[in-house]
Amino acid sequence: MTELITRMNEAMPWSYQIAFLIRVLVATLCGGAIGLERTKRLKEAGIRTHCLVCCASALIMIVSKYAFADLSVGDTFFFGARGADPARIAAQVVSGISFIGLAVIYRNGSTLKGLPPAAGIWATAGIGLAIGAGMYPIGIATTVIIILMQTIMHKFNIGNDALATRDINITMNDTPELRDAFLAELRKMEVSVIGSHITHNNDGTVNYGLTIKFSREIKFEEILAFMDSHPGIRNIAM
Repeated sequence: MTELITRMNEAMPWSYQIAFLIRVLVATLCGGAIGLERTKRLKEAGIRTHCLVCCASALIMIVSKYAFADLSVGDTFFFGARGADPARIAAQVVSGISFIGLAVIYRNGSTLKGLPPAAGIWATAGIGLAIGAGMYPIGIATTVIIILMQTIMHKFNIGNDALATRDINITMNDTPELRDAFLAELRKMEVSVIGSHITHNNDGTVNYGLTIKFSREIKFEEILAFMDSHPGIRNIAM
């Protein structure tokens, strides 16, 4: 093991590792720029998703090009006793892990959920490839970048994919006063309506089916307080 680490350090000096880190950082910024444009158009895959995918792609590209440098001895490249290609199994990880990521993506009404977690799984696979290849500095550095990116974007709700999406159905008396109160409550909760379905009932009530994005969790106590202060509301389902 010590001999392998020494060989990798000789093949990949720290100047190379710093260059790799710069590539990963630039890729992350480029992915964020694309995600920003998608966020402005209210697409599900926003800044966080694009940052993760672009960051992991850069890492996997680096692994593909340089991870097997420790297998070279002078001008000779060591392929193993049976002539095995060391990149073959690693290539299957990249495509195979995509199926696992697909399993956490699902449709909820008119929206998709699970895109950032799927991208995170794919990025984690890239880190595993880097560490397994002995590229410890770039693998650990990418881990730190992703953790910081996820933490910051969760805390400050950066990007459209940082917002939670939920369907809400409310049945209430069809009066201008109650409609104004409902709109005021939506503004108070800092939500954005991205889809709606309105049905007028024969009993004088109206049903609003809304798909909303919000930056914070709506508490059950808030819903109860709103219903208690407006007796004309018949039903709220979220």
